[in-house]
Amino acid sequence: MSGATSLPPLVEPAEELTKEEVARYSRHLIIPDVGVEGQKRLKNAKVLVVGAGGLGSPALLYLAAAGVGTLGIVEFDAVDESNLHRQVIHGQSDLGRPKAESARDSIAEVNPFVQVNLHQTHLTSDNALDIFRDYDLILDGTDNFATRYLVNDAAVLLGKPYVWGSIFRFEGQASVFWDQYGPNYRDLYPEPPPPGMVPSCAEGGVLGVLCASIGSIMVNEAIKLITGIGETLLGRLMIYDALEMSYRTVKIRKDPNAEPVKELIDYESFCGVVSDDAQQAAVNSTITPRELKEMFDRGEDFELIDVREPHEYEIVKIDGSKLIPKDRILSGEALSELPQDRKIVLHCKSGGRSAEALAALHKAGFADAVHVGGGVLGWATEVDPSLPTY
Repeated sequence: MSGATSLPPLVEPAEELTKEEVARYSRHLIIPDVGVEGQKRLKNAKVLVVGAGGLGSPALLYLAAAGVGTLGIVEFDAVDESNLHRQVIHGQSDLGRPKAESARDSIAEVNPFVQVNLHQTHLTSDNALDIFRDYDLILDGTDNFATRYLVNDAAVLLGKPYVWGSIFRFEGQASVFWDQYGPNYRDLYPEPPPPGMVPSCAEGGVLGVLCASIGSIMVNEAIKLITGIGETLLGRLMIYDALEMSYRTVKIRKDPNAEPVKELIDYESFCGVVSDDAQQAAVNSTITPRELKEMFDRGEDFELIDVREPHEYEIVKIDGSKLIPKDRILSGEALSELPQDRKIVLHCKSGGRSAEALAALHKAGFADAVHVGGGVLGWATEVDPSLPTY
């Protein structure tokens, strides 16, 4: 099913619009499909946005501007300089502040009539149902599979629609999931990808403006759901390529054989954020950046291998390291380039990829190989603060 016009409006209209609200929303009110009634539904709506980052930033600003009466923000992180190229709800003066509070202040500037609720916590299986219960609609702007499955399952159990988006480099995706009327997220992704297969934005990068494209599509879907107008993306996956400037949609169908969602589970272990092999390999084979520094200071004979990508190596590197990207180690192609006669130390950006490469080296017989927990970011923080971080 395409999610069509048969969807009922999600929210009952509020009693009235004030004189100030009529002035503020006049360009909405004169669209016949929205009108006074649609604007009253927006005023009465309660939307929860999970994450005030790349997608949450434009989504929150436009939901507020559109007149959504109550916005909830789930966010525990602080504003960092690397956020500012895409997270437009935060500014230079917000560096170091909690993102939730910075977002709340920006929303008050955009629309003082919006009630903002802050949930400054990690979303977990223990708190998700309690947080979601008071909202009509969940909009998910997170960037990891564990949270997406958690958001989906909680929305399914509570019978709420869930607007989803994801971004990576130049590509974005968006859809609407609502189990009682169409597919849920598990119909699109029945199984999480193997750990280490899908890089995060922190590892792979994202074009800043892509967040605006996908975030605005998500808000567009939320407005249609709340007011009951148009055709939503329920049952369709929209894929946007910013380099080709192309949009295409793919049908998503409900899997008739899927196991129904009955309870919330341990999503970290379900998604295996780092593979079992990598976890095992790292157990007694992880050194700290400071221990690496001591190895250098003692003049030990070892080979430091950086398993990041060449463009990352250009941004920042540890002197004396040699670049061999992770995929060349995992495929076995680079094993012949590694020394047999001295210890190998691996590092990446923060420790995830080097743990995967470490597991491959241990299997290939490099039993004393170790990796640096915290990677080059840890080195820049703890050992050499003159280096840039990214």
